[in-house]
Amino acid sequence: MSIPPGRGWWTGLPPAAGAAVMAAGIISVGLHLTGYETASLVALVLSVALWLVLAADFTARLVGDHGRFRAEADTPAALTAIAATTVIGTRLSLLGWQTMAAALLAISAALWPGLLLNVVRHWGRRMPGAAFLGCVATQGLAVLATAVAAGGHDWLDWAALAAFCLGLVLYVAAFLRFDLREVVGGAGDHWVAGGALSISALAGSKLTASPVWTGTAHEVLRDVTLAVLALSLVWYVVLLIAELRHPRPRYDIRRWATVFPLGMTAVACLSVADPAGVGWLLPLGEVLLWIAVGAWLLTFAALVSSHAKARLGPRRPPGPETTAR
Repeated sequence: MSIPPGRGWWTGLPPAAGAAVMAAGIISVGLHLTGYETASLVALVLSVALWLVLAADFTARLVGDHGRFRAEADTPAALTAIAATTVIGTRLSLLGWQTMAAALLAISAALWPGLLLNVVRHWGRRMPGAAFLGCVATQGLAVLATAVAAGGHDWLDWAALAAFCLGLVLYVAAFLRFDLREVVGGAGDHWVAGGALSISALAGSKLTASPVWTGTAHEVLRDVTLAVLALSLVWYVVLLIAELRHPRPRYDIRRWATVFPLGMTAVACLSVADPAGVGWLLPLGEVLLWIAVGAWLLTFAALVSSHAKARLGPRRPPGPETTAR
């Protein structure tokens, strides 16, 4: 993508770059849950820095480039703006920065209806994995709402429950339009098919842990959460086997949408273990987390390598004047 003269490099970033924010943000959450606080904070700083860059570009397009804004708002990748914001808000909540988390929740909730409706209106019959971002963004709201609700705002737990249920509906709707050939030929965002279930399980775990629901309601939430997590792990295995049988080593910006589900599945296991009373999910989550960290490092290395090759450009064959020497 060419960048117009006089404009910053960030104006060339597509909405899909939001998945890089999501990837670093959820790995930061996972590292925090496993006690690696310094590494977690480093990942958080990277995530916030890129989020600020993308937020500035988003605002600039909204104010001064309506044509590009409308064109990009029609694509599922536009929903990474909401999902990325909720992931960062959730991590800030874990730091105890509830006011900031509440502000990011308000921003996400304000953007969510318009972007979601616009994206759903432009859904096709055979969609890539990015179609599941409607579920991801909605469940991200549910997760962040439960985090902010911990400050004594019970009504947010009810809002989170509504978002959780709607997110599951959106998952089914996206699955009916998902092109299953993406499993063996996708560029990276096909992993969101499993990641959307993982963030749904994470939202379910937060609702299960809430004191608002007891008795039968608590048991139903627990059972649904475990069922959703089990489905996400099935997707993990299927997608991993497909990757091994059909390697796609070339860098693509949509590969960040692979790293995010890897990290989200790990965090879902770590978060579901305690409220659901399934202890073996903890060691499984730790193993999956380090797989996600490795995938992040490999994707970052591929990004650096691709930019280095782009700077060098194709090598020119020797001309007649060279061979004459």
